[in-house]
Amino acid sequence: MTDFSPHKQPLAELLRPVSLLDVVGQSHLVGQEGVVQQLLTLNSLPSLILWGPPGVGKTTLARLIAQASSSFREFVQLSAVFAGVADLRKTFDLAQTTGGIILFIDEIHRFNKSQQDALLGPVESGLVVLIGATTENPSFSLNSALLSRARVLTLNRLSNADLESLLQKAESHLGQPLALTTTAREAIIGLADGDARVLLNYVETISALNLKTDLTAEQLGSILQRRAALYDKNQEYHYNLISVFIKSMRGSDPDAALYWMARMLEGGEDPLYLARRLIRFASEDVGLADPQALSHSLAAYQCYERLGSPEGELAIANAVVYLATAPKSNAVYVALKKVRKMAAQTGSLLPPKHTLNAPTKFMQEEGYGVGYQYDHDAPDAFSGQNFFPETMKRQKFYMPVERGFEREITKRLEYWNKLRLSRPLKPK
Repeated sequence: MTDFSPHKQPLAELLRPVSLLDVVGQSHLVGQEGVVQQLLTLNSLPSLILWGPPGVGKTTLARLIAQASSSFREFVQLSAVFAGVADLRKTFDLAQTTGGIILFIDEIHRFNKSQQDALLGPVESGLVVLIGATTENPSFSLNSALLSRARVLTLNRLSNADLESLLQKAESHLGQPLALTTTAREAIIGLADGDARVLLNYVETISALNLKTDLTAEQLGSILQRRAALYDKNQEYHYNLISVFIKSMRGSDPDAALYWMARMLEGGEDPLYLARRLIRFASEDVGLADPQALSHSLAAYQCYERLGSPEGELAIANAVVYLATAPKSNAVYVALKKVRKMAAQTGSLLPPKHTLNAPTKFMQEEGYGVGYQYDHDAPDAFSGQNFFPETMKRQKFYMPVERGFEREITKRLEYWNKLRLSRPLKPK
């Protein structure tokens, strides 16, 4: 019978490293030439922010740094989920009586601005050495004043080799290998998704079953609940994945684009958000190199609105492949930026008078509309008249590329320009 008594510690806690040498992964920090080893040789340990995904050892590393440092006598741990300014004040009072502390704050990104500001004075004075742990990009979640007083150390997602090493440690602790086939062993590492804590929780679950035969990968999948891929729709993982999704399409790689689309959908992203990004991509990155791209993107959006998931996701996938394989041009996007800049510089210059309507007698007397040439009455339906302000030189903003349909547009523009140069304007 499995022991569920309160005193039984989780496997993740039992296997927590007791020295820096025991840490799995993060060799760039804890290795012989690692950053942490270098920092521990300093006479005064600086404040640190440990940034990395869940289950990679942030809390463990904070404890081991404090243990290896001889600068302070006390190590105090707080959780930003539960602690407030009052808890910080008590901690600062303790620091005054002990001559200084190392203060570890887990999930420090959850502190609001005033709570973060409360840390500034004690950290600045050296009364407190702060070690904060966060899963969110510190440049987004921590205010600049606090961030400037600390050094950020980035912890990496654990590799499959790291997890295999940890799995072997767990089996050694349990005194026997897990009842898993080779493919199931690979599957459990994949399901852990770089998270040591999740892997050890899986190990506990399987060990408690007291299996007589090895589990297959299929059986393992039915026993373990699949862990949701790391993805926060409002934070950095969201922006990282949408960035690589767009760049995959821009780089004409439909396979990578589909992969990142699937990653976001698996993480709970709204498919209509992806569809909206496709509409923008069609305008900005494909442009007139393929005029049908925008129609395909709009159709995919409307299709998902009508069908929903999962059927509507196929329409979005079709649009992703179409856009990724379409010829690319940002010529209109570049032209619009130039035009906006020029429009801001030229202010309120009036249109040329020959383009203005003259619905009143006064406007006719002022010369509105005089000299306008109706293009349909001109040879080739092209008058060649000037449509820029009279005091402004003719500009060339739009520069089509030699790809896709814009090749045809280039021919048209060259033809009209040739006519414009060869056909002097009629006198007003």
